[in-house]
Amino acid sequence: MQHLLASPLRSTSTNIDSHAKWIQNGVTVAGGNGQGSDTNQINQPFGLCVDDDETIYVADCSNHRIVEWKCGATIGQIVAGGNKSGDGAHQLNSPTDVIFDKATDSFIIADYGNKRVVRWPRQNGTNGKTIISNISCHGLTIDEKGSLYIVDHENHEVRRYSIDDTEGTVVAGGNGQGNQPDQLLKP
Repeated sequence: MQHLLASPLRSTSTNIDSHAKWIQNGVTVAGGNGQGSDTNQINQPFGLCVDDDETIYVADCSNHRIVEWKCGATIGQIVAGGNKSGDGAHQLNSPTDVIFDKATDSFIIADYGNKRVVRWPRQNGTNGKTIISNISCHGLTIDEKGSLYIVDHENHEVRRYSIDDTEGTVVAGGNGQGNQPDQLLKP
């Protein structure tokens, strides 16, 4: 099965010209109405991704939800979680990252507080499905082959998971915390 993905902004597949110049005055595109839980606010946003329609999806960590901000919108829409902190299939607990998987029309969410990675259907998604358990997932991305890379904050490592793989393979760190070439410290 081929996976077509909306690439996270930090992905190596994002092509930015080496001579690009950034506008110095940014424009607020999500939140901007103070810290809070209303749909025009976010509270400790962590990861985000942008789809082909320039819709932004934000991991709103302290509100335990993923919020969608369509291009030009002043109010976000909750697309995952938002049912208070918890470990139920309909809840998230301190999500730290989100990516969008076009092939399955779903979000993949780093549900840090529950030590799990969740796949959440984009259309009418009221519940997520845990696809990887017992991992302190702080960040994630997917490569062109559909392999999922997860930053394991507490184990000081990055793991790669093939489709339907629940164990993963250490690809960075994995030798305890530290600053040696084969170590990471709370990535």
